[in-house]
Amino acid sequence: MGIMLYNPGKKQNTVAVVVTYNRRGLLKQCIKKILGQKGASCDVIIVDNASTDGTGQMVRKEFNLPQVLYKNTGSNLGGAGGFEYGVREAICHDYEYLWLMDDDTLPEENALAKLLEAGERLGGKWGFLSSVAYWTDGSRCRMNIQKKDIFRHVGEKEYQLEMVPIQMCSFVSLLVKGEAVKRLGLPIGEYFIWTDDYEFTGRISREYPCYMIPSSKVVHAMKNHLRVDFARDDVSRMDRYHYIYRNDVHCYRQYGVKGWSYIILKDVYTTGSIILHSKEKKAAKIRVLWKGFQEGLCFHPQIEMAAPLNILQNNINVEDNLL
Repeated sequence: MGIMLYNPGKKQNTVAVVVTYNRRGLLKQCIKKILGQKGASCDVIIVDNASTDGTGQMVRKEFNLPQVLYKNTGSNLGGAGGFEYGVREAICHDYEYLWLMDDDTLPEENALAKLLEAGERLGGKWGFLSSVAYWTDGSRCRMNIQKKDIFRHVGEKEYQLEMVPIQMCSFVSLLVKGEAVKRLGLPIGEYFIWTDDYEFTGRISREYPCYMIPSSKVVHAMKNHLRVDFARDDVSRMDRYHYIYRNDVHCYRQYGVKGWSYIILKDVYTTGSIILHSKEKKAAKIRVLWKGFQEGLCFHPQIEMAAPLNILQNNINVEDNLL
């Protein structure tokens, strides 16, 4: 289901893809920041995972603009499903660059321009570029520190550089080349939540050079400035954690021995942390973790491909002629 507020005949070559669910206040701030970019501009695709808080009505009222496309998925596809949906939509409209972010991402006014400028300096030889995310208190956001490889995150001194080669990062202000998506496929919607960003960016960085751009900055206005911590998280959120342990197995097993080493070390460490730090239901949490690991061994999600709308229409016309 969708509200077409958008004229593809006058589109930019860049589109922001924003996934949202029941956070219309943050979404409103996010869209305003996107539309207020200086030095670069873009269209916007809003992917609403069937919000029940009036998100659609807010978009109709506040952003009834030709460069904004609102799509309601009809059900909650999770963050992973939302990005798969939105990236497919962007590729169907044949955008050259896709700027991905959650609804609580607030880009600085030159965040997009800095990414595009870096892309030009690289002569187009890149797959994705990632901004640096800060929390609302001005400190770097712990959840969004880019990974240089499976085991190592970006170091403190590297934030002073013009650009830093990376392997994986989050969807909090990620600029992706459309050609890379056409070649390598969409984010995996079956992940539902967690690790979909690392799998997608890791897939791209195996084929293209990819970089963090420290001069491009955003605020990640997440409620709590915490990394994922199953041991200390509330037990009411316990069941959702099987996704991360299942998805991690699928993501990291693609890296061979190093990937398996990372998964096993991480899960053993988390098991010990649960024993030491969880205040209740320790055994239940450990069962969730290792059940997720076990599910991951047999988890083989499909990577969906996408093509521009004109190519799809041409294919349909050929089939019609054959009939």
